[in-house]
Amino acid sequence: MEAFSSFVDSHSSTRRRWNYDSLKNFRQISPVVQNHLKLVYLSLCCTLVASAVGVWLHLLWNIGGFLTTIGCFVSMIWLLSTPANQENKRVSLLMAAGLFKGASIGPLIELAIKIDTSILITAFVGTAIAFGCFSAAAMLAKRREYLYLGGLLSSGLSILFWLHFASSIFGGSAATFKFELYFGLLVFVGYIVVDTQEIIEKAHLGDLDYVKHALTLFTDFVAVFVRILIIMLKNSMEKEKEKKRKRSN
Repeated sequence: MEAFSSFVDSHSSTRRRWNYDSLKNFRQISPVVQNHLKLVYLSLCCTLVASAVGVWLHLLWNIGGFLTTIGCFVSMIWLLSTPANQENKRVSLLMAAGLFKGASIGPLIELAIKIDTSILITAFVGTAIAFGCFSAAAMLAKRREYLYLGGLLSSGLSILFWLHFASSIFGGSAATFKFELYFGLLVFVGYIVVDTQEIIEKAHLGDLDYVKHALTLFTDFVAVFVRILIIMLKNSMEKEKEKKRKRSN
């Protein structure tokens, strides 16, 4: 009995120590890096607002499509090729990329609004919670602990690319599409962790380019949001079909 109680005591003290050590990991992030992260997440929030404006413009004038996708891609390339000392120009390009991206996913969001507005809200809140949780996990973890996942995630991204390429040429089944959705969601959630820790590591090494880092997290956020929204839309449509089939029977 004494042995059992000592085991429980040691186990609980280990757990308390683990929690305390986890909280202390924030101390590994220097004040300079903490300020950098504040700028990164503030820029990310502004880019998401710009993306929401892009969605709104699509709902007003139906501008989302191939041209806005090209505009988003060009804005990103232009941003990455602009010198870091041209801060105002780079921030403007980041906002432009967010606006074009919002317009590009506007048709998907318009469909969600037509089916059920609550799906859109739930998908956004779910993405924000997942993003916050996995970003916090990356910050609490030991430095470089998750960076080694990068190679594995890159392989997963390559698999997704070739699956999508093959499906577009040879046609894909519903099962393949579902696998792409869920596997893609898993890959991009993993990228949230890896990219957050990579941003922290780069900042420790002196790379304080908050605009580029905000762009990285923005692409992760949108990728996760789009997949969660498609999954929820697909499930909602399947439930609606099932209800109609039951009514007809």
